[in-house]
Amino acid sequence: MSNVTPFPSPPSRQGGKGDWQTGFERLELQRIMDLYGRMVAAGHWRDYAIDLHREAAIFSAFRRTAERPEFRIEKRPALRHRQGMWALIGEAGNVLKRGAELQGVLAPVERRLLKIVVD
Repeated sequence: MSNVTPFPSPPSRQGGKGDWQTGFERLELQRIMDLYGRMVAAGHWRDYAIDLHREAAIFSAFRRTAERPEFRIEKRPALRHRQGMWALIGEAGNVLKRGAELQGVLAPVERRLLKIVVD
């Protein structure tokens, strides 16, 4: 006849580090989406992507869908006590800003938005 294979049990949270994927908390995502909405209203961004991995959660903002992201906002909790878990990464892959607070990491994009609106 046939063999019955049980579903694998979910990983336990007590099993050590990293069985679960990293994600954005509600307030973090609200802050990022608020900035994204303002950049869309200014006509600068048109698309976004969210990637959730075990070691990082990444929000990518695109000017056009077929291009590389103009900015990536990465949350890496493993770097919390070293360089800060937040990083703003540019289109070329260079780290523009790193820190422990999301607001400080988003500051260069906020300043850029002010320049777009003023012009």
